[in-house]
Amino acid sequence: MSREIARARAAACRVEDGASFRLADFSTRGNGDGLTKADAPALLREGVRQLAALQDRLAAQDRHAILAIFQAMDTAGKDGAIKHVFSGVNPQGCAVHSFKAPGPEELDQDFLRRHILRLPARGQIGIHNRSWYEEVLVARVHPQVLERQRLPSDVVTEHLWARRMEDICAFERYLCRQGYVVLKFFLHVSRKEQRKRLLARIDTPSKNWKLDPSDIAERRHWDVYQEAYEAAIRGTATSYAPWYVLPADRKWLTRLLVVEAMVEALEALKPEYPRLDEAGLKRLDAAGEVLRTEKD
Repeated sequence: MSREIARARAAACRVEDGASFRLADFSTRGNGDGLTKADAPALLREGVRQLAALQDRLAAQDRHAILAIFQAMDTAGKDGAIKHVFSGVNPQGCAVHSFKAPGPEELDQDFLRRHILRLPARGQIGIHNRSWYEEVLVARVHPQVLERQRLPSDVVTEHLWARRMEDICAFERYLCRQGYVVLKFFLHVSRKEQRKRLLARIDTPSKNWKLDPSDIAERRHWDVYQEAYEAAIRGTATSYAPWYVLPADRKWLTRLLVVEAMVEALEALKPEYPRLDEAGLKRLDAAGEVLRTEKD
């Protein structure tokens, strides 16, 4: 029953039509009715086990690819969610990429290029820790980021952000038409919880390395970022590439919802191990005969 509750909670976080989306309508703590932190470890293990089994069939079938995109404010728990949810998946069938600020060469290219180069192959699960959405988030909050891209003046207009989101939607639709399943996770953390986690990084020696001075600087732009995220989700939530706006104040709940969303997406594909045709079965019998009659 708890898995069913988690599946229902994940479905409630799914946004397929952004027309009336408001970030304020989504809780940062979430509705955990019927789910408790004590139950979470066992539920997560079961979800990870099921995810690993489905990924094995996905790789064997070699037809589809899954792309999971993670976006969030600092400390929301992207790294932890990726670590715990995908810990049991065969590393050969899973590719994780964390995207930092683009370098000089990347700035001379279109904003999608570096992400295209890191797309998963068929049969793989690709995980992008930050993504092309940074181009309608960080670039929107910090004008200097956009200036470094040296775009032509006729491109940088009041329509820039809307057009970028149109391009992103078109690209994600293209991916889906090529057999990709695109899932986008926004880990929705509260300002109060972020403050708590930042202080923990300062007060706990083993976490000191996690604190970057930019974390505090970016916090000053909290409201602007919330507006940018709301606009991005509103402009790019579609049935073929939905957003999941997940409560991130409780990490155990976030991870359960991610694994349930992933399992549900893979189940919908119904991946199966390939079946041999008659000629293949004959080759198999012949190979077996050779091995059985082989002398040690």
